[in-house]
Amino acid sequence: MNFKKPTITEHLAFLSVKHGVYLVELFQALVSARETGKSICESLTVEYRGTVDDQAIFLIKKDNNVVVQFRVAEELLLKKDIPFESWMDTDKIRRQMEKQNAPLSLSTLIQDLRHGMKKVNLEAEVLAAPKPSLVHTQYGNSIMLTNALIADETGKIKLCLWDTQVNSVAAGDTIQIKNAKVSTFKGERQLHLGKSGTISVLQSCASKAKQPFEDFSKNMVYA
Repeated sequence: MNFKKPTITEHLAFLSVKHGVYLVELFQALVSARETGKSICESLTVEYRGTVDDQAIFLIKKDNNVVVQFRVAEELLLKKDIPFESWMDTDKIRRQMEKQNAPLSLSTLIQDLRHGMKKVNLEAEVLAAPKPSLVHTQYGNSIMLTNALIADETGKIKLCLWDTQVNSVAAGDTIQIKNAKVSTFKGERQLHLGKSGTISVLQSCASKAKQPFEDFSKNMVYA
Protein backbone atom coordinates (compact mmCIF):
# COMPACT_ATOMS: atom_id res chain seq x y z
CA MET A 1 0.00 0.00 0.00
CA ASN A 2 1.33 3.43 -0.95
CA PHE A 3 1.07 6.17 1.65
CA LYS A 4 0.89 9.79 0.59
CA LYS A 5 3.88 11.76 1.81
CA PRO A 6 2.80 14.57 4.18
CA THR A 7 3.20 18.07 2.80
CA ILE A 8 5.21 20.71 4.64
CA THR A 9 2.00 22.48 5.62
CA GLU A 10 0.75 19.25 7.24
CA HIS A 11 4.10 18.87 9.02
CA LEU A 12 3.94 22.36 10.50
CA ALA A 13 0.25 22.11 11.43
CA PHE A 14 0.88 18.78 13.16
CA LEU A 15 3.85 20.19 15.08
CA SER A 16 1.84 23.20 16.23
CA VAL A 17 -0.91 20.99 17.63
CA LYS A 18 1.35 18.37 19.16
CA HIS A 19 3.57 20.90 20.94
CA GLY A 20 0.89 23.50 21.73
CA VAL A 21 2.32 26.42 19.75
CA TYR A 22 0.56 28.82 17.40
CA LEU A 23 1.04 27.82 13.78
CA VAL A 24 1.68 31.42 12.74
CA GLU A 25 4.35 31.75 15.46
CA LEU A 26 5.99 28.49 14.40
CA PHE A 27 6.12 29.68 10.80
CA GLN A 28 7.58 33.02 11.87
CA ALA A 29 10.20 31.11 13.89
CA LEU A 30 11.27 29.38 10.66
CA VAL A 31 11.54 32.72 8.88
CA SER A 32 13.57 34.15 11.77
CA ALA A 33 15.86 31.11 11.93
CA ARG A 34 16.45 31.38 8.19
CA GLU A 35 17.73 34.92 8.77
CA THR A 36 19.64 34.50 12.04
CA GLY A 37 20.44 30.79 12.23
CA LYS A 38 18.35 29.98 15.28
CA SER A 39 15.07 31.02 16.91
CA ILE A 40 12.82 30.01 19.78
CA CYS A 41 9.11 29.21 19.60
CA GLU A 42 7.69 28.42 23.04
CA SER A 43 9.37 25.13 24.06
CA LEU A 44 10.81 24.50 20.59
CA THR A 45 14.21 25.55 19.24
CA VAL A 46 14.41 26.01 15.47
CA GLU A 47 17.82 25.78 13.77
CA TYR A 48 18.59 26.61 10.13
CA ARG A 49 20.99 24.01 8.67
CA GLY A 50 21.50 25.35 5.13
CA THR A 51 19.78 25.40 1.75
CA VAL A 52 19.74 22.71 -0.92
CA ASP A 53 17.91 23.02 -4.26
CA ASP A 54 16.12 26.19 -3.13
CA GLN A 55 14.86 24.43 -0.01
CA ALA A 56 15.86 25.58 3.49
CA ILE A 57 16.66 22.78 5.93
CA PHE A 58 15.43 23.17 9.51
CA LEU A 59 16.09 21.13 12.62
CA ILE A 60 13.63 21.41 15.49
CA LYS A 61 14.58 20.47 19.04
CA LYS A 62 12.80 20.32 22.37
CA ASP A 63 14.81 20.16 25.60
CA ASN A 64 17.93 19.50 23.50
CA ASN A 65 16.28 16.45 21.93
CA VAL A 66 15.73 16.34 18.17
CA VAL A 67 12.05 16.45 17.24
CA VAL A 68 12.24 16.56 13.46
CA GLN A 69 14.26 17.80 10.50
CA PHE A 70 12.56 18.89 7.29
CA ARG A 71 12.87 21.14 4.25
CA VAL A 72 10.82 24.21 3.37
CA ALA A 73 10.80 25.86 -0.04
CA GLU A 74 12.49 29.25 0.13
CA GLU A 75 9.56 30.61 -1.89
CA LEU A 76 7.12 29.68 0.89
CA LEU A 77 9.19 31.49 3.52
CA LEU A 78 8.80 34.73 1.54
CA LYS A 79 5.02 34.57 1.27
CA LYS A 80 2.77 37.04 3.08
CA ASP A 81 -0.85 36.71 4.24
CA ILE A 82 -0.71 32.93 4.39
CA PRO A 83 -4.12 31.35 5.20
CA PHE A 84 -2.85 29.36 8.17
CA GLU A 85 -6.39 28.40 9.19
CA SER A 86 -6.70 26.28 6.03
CA TRP A 87 -3.55 24.39 7.02
CA MET A 88 -5.34 23.26 10.18
CA ASP A 89 -8.49 22.20 8.36
CA THR A 90 -7.54 18.61 7.48
CA ASP A 91 -8.72 15.24 8.75
CA LYS A 92 -5.27 14.41 10.11
CA ILE A 93 -5.00 17.61 12.10
CA ARG A 94 -8.57 17.32 13.40
CA ARG A 95 -7.83 13.78 14.62
CA GLN A 96 -4.69 14.98 16.38
CA MET A 97 -6.60 17.84 18.04
CA GLU A 98 -9.31 15.44 19.23
CA LYS A 99 -6.64 13.10 20.55
CA GLN A 100 -5.02 15.88 22.56
CA ASN A 101 -8.20 17.59 23.68
CA ALA A 102 -8.18 16.44 27.28
CA PRO A 103 -11.16 17.46 29.43
CA LEU A 104 -10.96 21.18 30.06
CA SER A 105 -11.05 22.73 33.46
CA LEU A 106 -14.11 24.64 34.59
CA SER A 107 -12.64 27.84 33.22
CA THR A 108 -9.85 28.28 30.69
CA LEU A 109 -7.49 31.25 30.67
CA ILE A 110 -7.18 33.27 27.49
CA GLN A 111 -3.40 32.83 27.43
CA ASP A 112 -3.91 29.05 27.18
CA LEU A 113 -6.21 29.14 24.15
CA ARG A 114 -4.90 27.39 21.06
CA HIS A 115 -6.23 27.01 17.52
CA GLY A 116 -8.59 24.07 17.24
CA MET A 117 -9.59 23.91 20.89
CA LYS A 118 -13.26 23.05 21.43
CA LYS A 119 -15.66 23.09 24.38
CA VAL A 120 -13.86 26.12 25.77
CA ASN A 121 -15.32 27.62 28.96
CA LEU A 122 -14.12 30.94 30.29
CA GLU A 123 -15.08 34.12 32.10
CA ALA A 124 -13.96 37.51 30.84
CA GLU A 125 -14.73 41.20 30.71
CA VAL A 126 -15.91 42.86 27.52
CA LEU A 127 -13.48 45.66 26.66
CA ALA A 128 -15.22 46.73 23.46
CA ALA A 129 -18.36 45.79 21.57
CA PRO A 130 -18.32 47.57 18.20
CA LYS A 131 -21.52 48.38 16.34
CA PRO A 132 -22.56 45.33 14.28
CA SER A 133 -22.02 45.50 10.54
CA LEU A 134 -23.64 43.66 7.64
CA VAL A 135 -21.30 41.21 5.90
CA HIS A 136 -21.78 39.03 2.85
CA THR A 137 -20.96 35.36 3.28
CA GLN A 138 -19.53 32.87 0.80
CA TYR A 139 -22.98 31.28 0.61
CA GLY A 140 -24.49 34.37 -0.99
CA ASN A 141 -26.45 35.65 1.99
CA SER A 142 -25.88 38.60 4.34
CA ILE A 143 -25.59 38.49 8.11
CA MET A 144 -24.80 40.85 10.98
CA LEU A 145 -21.38 40.51 12.61
CA THR A 146 -19.45 42.14 15.42
CA ASN A 147 -16.05 41.27 16.84
CA ALA A 148 -16.14 42.03 20.55
CA LEU A 149 -12.84 42.31 22.39
CA ILE A 150 -12.75 40.39 25.67
CA ALA A 151 -10.04 39.98 28.28
CA ASP A 152 -9.10 38.28 31.52
CA GLU A 153 -6.03 38.73 33.69
CA THR A 154 -3.89 36.77 31.21
CA GLY A 155 -4.70 38.32 27.84
CA LYS A 156 -7.18 39.47 25.22
CA ILE A 157 -9.00 37.80 22.33
CA LYS A 158 -11.69 38.65 19.80
CA LEU A 159 -15.11 37.09 20.28
CA CYS A 160 -17.00 36.74 16.98
CA LEU A 161 -20.73 37.25 17.41
CA TRP A 162 -23.14 36.58 14.55
CA ASP A 163 -26.78 37.31 13.81
CA THR A 164 -28.85 37.16 17.02
CA GLN A 165 -25.69 37.19 19.16
CA VAL A 166 -24.46 40.61 18.07
CA ASN A 167 -26.31 42.59 20.74
CA SER A 168 -25.82 40.09 23.57
CA VAL A 169 -22.94 41.96 25.26
CA ALA A 170 -21.81 45.52 25.94
CA ALA A 171 -18.50 47.06 26.91
CA GLY A 172 -17.96 46.65 30.65
CA ASP A 173 -19.99 43.44 30.96
CA THR A 174 -18.56 40.45 32.78
CA ILE A 175 -19.50 37.39 30.73
CA GLN A 176 -19.35 33.61 30.87
CA ILE A 177 -18.75 31.62 27.70
CA LYS A 178 -19.38 27.88 27.39
CA ASN A 179 -18.63 25.36 24.63
CA ALA A 180 -16.84 27.86 22.38
CA LYS A 181 -14.13 26.98 19.89
CA VAL A 182 -10.90 28.67 18.91
CA SER A 183 -10.00 29.42 15.30
CA THR A 184 -7.44 31.55 13.52
CA PHE A 185 -8.09 34.30 10.97
CA LYS A 186 -5.16 36.06 9.32
CA GLY A 187 -2.86 34.77 12.06
CA GLU A 188 -5.06 36.04 14.90
CA ARG A 189 -6.87 33.83 17.42
CA GLN A 190 -10.64 34.20 17.65
CA LEU A 191 -13.41 32.68 19.74
CA HIS A 192 -16.60 31.41 18.08
CA LEU A 193 -19.74 30.16 19.77
CA GLY A 194 -20.92 28.07 16.84
CA LYS A 195 -24.17 26.10 17.24
CA SER A 196 -23.47 24.66 20.70
CA GLY A 197 -21.72 27.60 22.36
CA THR A 198 -23.50 29.89 24.80
CA ILE A 199 -22.82 33.29 26.29
CA SER A 200 -24.33 34.81 29.43
CA VAL A 201 -23.81 38.11 31.20
CA LEU A 202 -22.75 37.54 34.81
CA GLN A 203 -22.70 41.24 35.58
CA SER A 204 -23.74 43.98 33.21
CA CYS A 205 -21.99 47.31 32.89
CA ALA A 206 -25.25 48.97 34.00
CA SER A 207 -25.42 47.00 37.25
CA LYS A 208 -21.79 47.78 37.99
CA ALA A 209 -22.54 51.47 37.66
CA LYS A 210 -25.44 51.15 40.10
CA GLN A 211 -23.37 49.52 42.85
CA PRO A 212 -23.61 51.57 46.07
CA PHE A 213 -20.76 53.93 46.79
CA GLU A 214 -19.18 53.29 50.16
CA ASP A 215 -18.26 56.46 52.04
CA PHE A 216 -14.86 55.77 53.57
CA SER A 217 -14.58 59.29 54.94
CA LYS A 218 -16.60 58.37 58.03
CA ASN A 219 -13.89 55.92 59.08
CA MET A 220 -11.00 58.34 58.60
CA VAL A 221 -9.14 59.65 61.61
CA TYR A 222 -7.68 63.09 61.34
CA ALA A 223 -4.57 64.03 63.29
